[in-house]
Amino acid sequence: MTHTLILGGTAWLGREIAQQLVEAGEDVTCLARGESGSVATGATLVRTDRRASDAYDAVRNRTWDDVIELSCEAGLVTGALEALAGTTPHWTLVSSVSVYARNSEADADEDADLAEPTDPAEYAHAKVAAERVTSRAVGDRLLIARPGLIVGPGDTSDRFSYWVARLALASHEPVLVPDAHGRAAQFIDVRDLAAWIIAAGHLGLTGTYNAVGVQRELADVLAAAQQVAGHDGELISADDDWLVAHGVNYWAGPRSLPLWLPRSADAFFQRSRQRFLESGAMERSIHETVHDVLADERIRGLGRERRAGLSREDELRLIGELSE
Repeated sequence: MTHTLILGGTAWLGREIAQQLVEAGEDVTCLARGESGSVATGATLVRTDRRASDAYDAVRNRTWDDVIELSCEAGLVTGALEALAGTTPHWTLVSSVSVYARNSEADADEDADLAEPTDPAEYAHAKVAAERVTSRAVGDRLLIARPGLIVGPGDTSDRFSYWVARLALASHEPVLVPDAHGRAAQFIDVRDLAAWIIAAGHLGLTGTYNAVGVQRELADVLAAAQQVAGHDGELISADDDWLVAHGVNYWAGPRSLPLWLPRSADAFFQRSRQRFLESGAMERSIHETVHDVLADERIRGLGRERRAGLSREDELRLIGELSE
């Protein structure tokens, strides 16, 4: 039995890691405030505010086989390192491909230039800073996982799930899509990412890995979502200039078309995964992911208010304007 401490563990990826570890019969402790959700059944929650001076008192005198850090907030990262790094044989930091300085180089690997962390309020800068401070404290015991877009059941960002949910909701009616010609899409199922992080910890794997999925065409992703959703309406494509002129945003957030990036940033979805594959990473089929996402979306409500995407009313209004 291994003993794993997850710094977090009540939200999406962290909870999935904890769940898989528990199901494998491992000992799992999650250190968190417990406000983002509940811990997986069978895991132990140490409820604490990581900013408190005694935040790590309950866990600092135990022997951990692996510590998994999910945060990039400077105070949280450094506090955990000060309390635990010296006695932990393996440390996993979940970072992001957002750390890279540029998104214009297709197939760039883990040695590509990083952003300079001048603004700790910026997500990418905070992740770079977290990598650097953790590397200094942990050294050659450190595994840095850099996922790209994480998808799957339970995602609350709507950046991927929007499409299969919207296509299922529309049924026989048209759906507005960006011009997908020549556009890439790259993502990893949260369950596959969690499984790799666990396996890497058991193996004592160290170094830095782009934990990303296979490079796909955005058109193929939309086609898979359409097939799984049973949508037989028309996909109405609009070019970038028209969408931007009509106030539709890239990528995520209100009034956006998820997965749609400026062509200048297309390489964000074209990161090299060679090192990840050589480490033994496995990936389920896109149809399995989309099928499970749709099942989850039906439970949560296909027409619910979303953090990313267009409302159905707004979408139909835009389709009407496009056809004028």
